[in-house]
Amino acid sequence: QVQLQESGGASVQAGDSLRLSCAASTRTFSTYGMGWFRQAPGKEREFVAAHSRSGSSTIYADSVKGRFTISRDNSKNTLYLQMNSLKPEDTAVYYCHALSPELMNYWGQGTQVTVSS
Repeated sequence: QVQLQESGGASVQAGDSLRLSCAASTRTFSTYGMGWFRQAPGKEREFVAAHSRSGSSTIYADSVKGRFTISRDNSKNTLYLQMNSLKPEDTAVYYCHALSPELMNYWGQGTQVTVSS
């Protein structure tokens, strides 16, 4: 069982930056595929970004491409999401996701990001 704990959510102004963190409770963090999803009020949860186990591959939703950067520090068992040029439409609860080598899915509790215009 892997526990994921997000942090870094806040209320900011449009154009500001935030960095989200996700700490994972596993010693085999480097073997997990990691990603970020978000859910805005009244909407379904949507994919934001993902980072491969090896760290050589990342993928982004079109809506955040060029503004958000996903990264990981395997020595700290931590996933990050650097969010720049934030827009009001980025307002959502952001969830950390982990996919184990056995294809088990794990989710964090989420962290709120609110962007006002």
